[in-house]
Amino acid sequence: MQAHTRKHPTDAGLVPLHFMVHPVNVERIKKFVEAVEPGDEDGSISLDDFFGKYFPGETETAVCLRGSRAREGLTQKQLSDLTGIPQRHISEIETGKRTIGKETARKLAAALNVDYRVFL
Repeated sequence: MQAHTRKHPTDAGLVPLHFMVHPVNVERIKKFVEAVEPGDEDGSISLDDFFGKYFPGETETAVCLRGSRAREGLTQKQLSDLTGIPQRHISEIETGKRTIGKETARKLAAALNVDYRVFL
């Protein structure tokens, strides 16, 4: 079992690559590499960049709720029954039309087996 660390290793499975190219191709190759392996020089990508790239126009709360619900294999109706939160409200949170309060976040987190702060 691995010991807990403050920073997760990000280079697991990565291979350093060094090669020679013609100077006129440098910028084209950099753009291609950025498209294939986005992130900073250390291989990381910020949370804001991640959400902006893969979930444009959606709130983090909406994506986290929808993903957590899908991971647990629950429909909005089933989650509504478990939490007492109207299904309409869950739908509105998932589409970014409704904000989420601390009490609602706690109810959802308990039903979805996550920390409530994920939704705040």
